[in-house]
Amino acid sequence: MYRPYHPPADPLIVRELTQVQQEMRSHVRLLPLGHEPAFIAGCDSSFPTPETILSVVVLLRFPSLEVVEKVWHAGPVEVPYIPGLLSFREAPNVLKAYEKLRQKPDIIMVDGHGIAHPRRMGIAAHIGVLLDMPTFGVAKQKLTGAYQEPGHAKGSTSLLLDKSGEVLGEVIRSKDKVLPLFVSPGHRCDQATATRLTLACLRGYKLPEPTRLADHWAEEFKKELR
Repeated sequence: MYRPYHPPADPLIVRELTQVQQEMRSHVRLLPLGHEPAFIAGCDSSFPTPETILSVVVLLRFPSLEVVEKVWHAGPVEVPYIPGLLSFREAPNVLKAYEKLRQKPDIIMVDGHGIAHPRRMGIAAHIGVLLDMPTFGVAKQKLTGAYQEPGHAKGSTSLLLDKSGEVLGEVIRSKDKVLPLFVSPGHRCDQATATRLTLACLRGYKLPEPTRLADHWAEEFKKELR
């Protein structure tokens, strides 16, 4: 995947943020949900300009996936692009959007990784710990780990494993013959729940509805910034 050139990050910033990430990791809890969700949210961020981030949170009823609310927040980019530390760049703005929801969700589907991250602290885990909310990540690209290609049919899955065999997530074919998604728990969620809810939220597109709609509305809300 192409990314624009970014100058090397300040080593001091990298060290400080990595330490914060390691501390946050100690708070992650992988647990099954206590009850079936009545509301599920999806969140995604985009960058209308190199200096601006726009984050969207869409709230849906579950299991009907009827849209209840959609909120957004735009602000300045305050952290440089640093691989493995993108949650510090995006999460603060996502939280500002989340605060605008009138009805809070039971669980949040995040466009990005949960524990399927080199330090087990992708943006879904990051947001989950900060909110102390159940979260999981649905990502389009692998960040770490190895897997066997799942079957070509929708619903086929395989495990995403680290070098020691630890399960980091599941690789899910969300639509026949399309590239798979990488699903992992973030916080107060387990892998079985993350996989089940991802499959339950598919409606004929590659992306499940919560993050697909967040991405769609990010494009729409960009127009209000122009």
